[in-house]
This record gives sequence, structure tokens and C-alpha cells, in this order.
Amino acid sequence: MSNKLIYLDNNATTRVDDRVYEAMLPYFKEEYANPSSMYQFATTASRALKDAREQVREFFNAKSEKEIIFTSCGSESANTAIRGVLGMNKNKKHIITSKVEHPCVLNLYQTLEKQGYKVDYIGVNSVGELDLEQLSEAINDDTALVSIMYANNETGVINPIAKISDIIKSKNPNTKFFVDAVQVAGKIPIDVQECGVDLMGVSGHKFHAPKGVGALYVNSKTIITPLIIGGHQERGKRAGTENVPYIVGLGKACDVARDFMKYEATEVKRLRDKLENGILKNVYNARLNTGLANRVPNTTNIGFEYIEGELILLHLSDLGICASSGSACTSGSLEPSHVLRAMNVPFTAIHGSIRFSLSKYTTESEIDYVNSVLPGIIEKIRNISPYQEELAELKRRKSL
Repeated sequence: MSNKLIYLDNNATTRVDDRVYEAMLPYFKEEYANPSSMYQFATTASRALKDAREQVREFFNAKSEKEIIFTSCGSESANTAIRGVLGMNKNKKHIITSKVEHPCVLNLYQTLEKQGYKVDYIGVNSVGELDLEQLSEAINDDTALVSIMYANNETGVINPIAKISDIIKSKNPNTKFFVDAVQVAGKIPIDVQECGVDLMGVSGHKFHAPKGVGALYVNSKTIITPLIIGGHQERGKRAGTENVPYIVGLGKACDVARDFMKYEATEVKRLRDKLENGILKNVYNARLNTGLANRVPNTTNIGFEYIEGELILLHLSDLGICASSGSACTSGSLEPSHVLRAMNVPFTAIHGSIRFSLSKYTTESEIDYVNSVLPGIIEKIRNISPYQEELAELKRRKSL
């Protein structure tokens, strides 16, 4: 086992930024009042809540802070948005999503299907791009909601959200559009007005805020029923005493992210490309699963043909390198990734696909180290693969 730690699983979670941590600290011990209380001691907490809401509003480019609801995570944001819209449109029983959504959306849609909703699951092409023609054809007068993620958590492929919004509104102006933006927050700019979305959710721990806090944008023209019923918090849209320290952290993370957006688009992308190109150059049975599709700058998904991804991850872990074979929310499953299946990734590579996701904390030396050790790991695993003839033929074809 190695004492080294190289963390390349930032789509699963991220390290809390020091500035976020420092901003949160006073609200654990000194300013611990309930922000809804009427006495003077609660003023600081109440003001901090208001300031954080404004920071998140700016992050989304929402028109009003009234359009921001604080939640506990991306899953709660998605459930609040989807169930909330359907709760206000009980006479409509048709909903649409994609085949490559995060489990928090996909599993909810499958549950709703069992409750009588008709669901259309829109496909993607071989590099993970959404079939916009299929989406357009699926929308009808009974469609209450379309839910499409901004960028895929396993591949990083970005969907053209503004274009999708135009398609939806042109087919049925009354259909609501929810976007799971968890994997783009902090990586590319978000502008809900430019995108034309009705609802959009993010999760703090994906962009250097702590786990346990998220936010949901709901535009002023969209009315939803609350998922959590109780007190008056969040203007009656999400009951429960606000988690002030974590909300403060989320607000600070939004400010910090805006300052680092150019760095994400340049330096993080450069390091991602260096890792990607190094692997593809030095490992003959490696393939880039997304091809030339437009992706967030930190993510690559590489298939290693005729070997098992779990073995790769174990060998990487022994060297202190953290990566993933897909979504952390499905890591206990032996089933191949539903995302890669939808992309029709060849069976020779689907079980051997690894996601590497970088952050602003990733260094050049870390990428160099991974590029230096990974070819040896793959060669070691290839040597025990039962597919020696297939590997030899693959090597021969790649050398031509």
C-alpha cells in the first residue's frame, strides 16, 4: 500500500475549499442561533442565510433570491423538482427523461412509472450525445415534465440545454423543464435565464462545499408542491430548520467557483487532456468512450478492452490513486454502467471502463505519475486475461 494520495474521483465528491471551511466555522459555535428566531442573537444567522441565498442567486443568474431553495443534496433537489411539478399537474401523466440520467432521477422516474405515469426514456448516440429528434417527437399535449441532466456524471458529456429548452417550449409551452446541473456546477458557467429552464438543481459537495447541502432554482412562473412539509422555511417550499453553516459554505463555494471558472476551462482541461492522451498513446487496448463529444473540462472516461475495471481500480488504489468505474451511487453493483450500455460501448470495453475526474487541486506531477504507472498496471492485468488471442489481434490492428 502507498502513502501517496492522488485523488481523481472529483465527480464523486470534492475536497472542501479552505475558504469555504473558514466561512462556515463561526456558525457552528459562536453564531449558532436558529435564523427564524425573533431575538437579536439570531440576526447574524438570518443575515448569513440571506447573503448565501444572494450568492447562489448570482451563481445561477436567477432573477430573484426568491427563486432559490436550499436543500440537502442533489438527490433532494431532483426529487423536490420532479415530484413538485407533478404535484401541481396531477391530470398530466406523461414525463420524459434520458437513458443516462443519474440514479436520483432515473430511479425516481422508474418509481413514477409504477405509479401510472407514462415515461419516455430518450436515447444517446455512441459518444453520449442526446437524441434531440427523439426528444422532440416524444413531447405531446400530456407531457408535464422533461428532466435532462446538464452533463453526465460518468462521461462528462454536456447536453445543449438551451437548445433542448427551445425544443420543449416549441412543442408544448406548458411542459416544465428540470435540469440536474450537479456535474457542471463550478466547471462551466451556469445561466438559468440563458438556458431557459424552469428548475435546476446543484449539490455543494461536487464543487468544494461540504456534503449535505444543495440548492434548487425554481423560476417565478413555476409552482411546485413541497416535498418536505412542516414549518414555513424556504417560503413554504422546503420545511426544516435551515442548515446555516452548510448553506454559508455553499454560498462561499459559489463565489469561489466563479473565480476559478477560467482555470477549470484552461488548466484543468489541459491536465485532463494530458492524462487522456498519455493513456491512449501508451496503452494499446485503451479507447476514449466519448470520442470528440463536448465535455466538462475535468472528466474523461476510458475503456480498457478485454480486462476488468475493478482490477484496474484495485491496482490504482494500491498506489494511492483514486478513480472510479462509474457513479459512486452505483459502485456496489456488478452490472455494467447503464450510461455506457446506452452508448452501446462494445462489450469488450464496457466492464473495463474507468472514469478519471480532476479538480483545481490536481497537479501536473500527479498526472505525470499516473501516466507513468498505469501502462504497467494494464500490462500486468492483460497478462492474466483469458482473452490473449483477442488482445494480440487488437495490438496488431492498433500498430498498423
